Amino acid sequence: MSDTPILELRGVSKRFGAVVALHEVDFHVDAGEVMALVGDNGAGKSVLVKSIAGIHHIDAGEILFEGEVVHIHGPKDASRLGIEVVYQDLALADNLDVVQNMFLGREELDTLHRLDEIDMESRALETLGDLSVTTIRSVRQKVAGLSGGQRQSVAVAKAVMWNSKVVILDEPTAALGVAQTRQVLELVKRLGEQGLAVILISHNLHDIFEVADSITVLRLGQNVAEFKRTETNQQEVVQAITAGKLSHVPGQAETHEVTA
Repeated sequence: MSDTPILELRGVSKRFGAVVALHEVDFHVDAGEVMALVGDNGAGKSVLVKSIAGIHHIDAGEILFEGEVVHIHGPKDASRLGIEVVYQDLALADNLDVVQNMFLGREELDTLHRLDEIDMESRALETLGDLSVTTIRSVRQKVAGLSGGQRQSVAVAKAVMWNSKVVILDEPTAALGVAQTRQVLELVKRLGEQGLAVILISHNLHDIFEVADSITVLRLGQNVAEFKRTETNQQEVVQAITAGKLSHVPGQAETHEVTA
């Protein structure tokens, strides 16, 4: 991994009126790293992700991409940088097939300005193949007929096929069965192995400890802990989520208590 994080937030703050959603949050993720982002409801995870994605504009602090300060004014700015978000609702169109969903809003045209169905189908198959997705019978199958795990695979493939460098996954295993969860977790591992930076938001610590390299804990809008997965355990992470104790934060000489 490079010494320079592909994505870094420095002292990022965000308010909604009198409500402080994020307070001087530092956060980073490296290329090829799966970084889990955890915290209780209201910890600021969604606001942090939406700030990275350009849905919210930060009030203070800096966002750096590949070591350079960037200004993300909307989702298109984030996409141009190579940041893609797969939200929990997946944003797939049930009445369209896999190919149509993967190219929705980015359709390719041939020289006669007609939809280039052959090229789009080929690229869709190539992307799914690169991710070792073998559970989808046909890319011309309607998304409405896919299982939860298959739908998640389509949404992830759609996100990574546009020269993405950072992929943010919001609760990708929520409401999935055991077999489908296994498919998605294997997919998350492959994203990291292919050199993408992955930010994984999940309440399921078992899933996190299976696939994450690092874990960042938010509590009441603050970054209260950062762990290497191999150097911690679930009990320590739960303690950070519930008690907000700072530990394992780079540059932090001692442990401090965070007061709400």
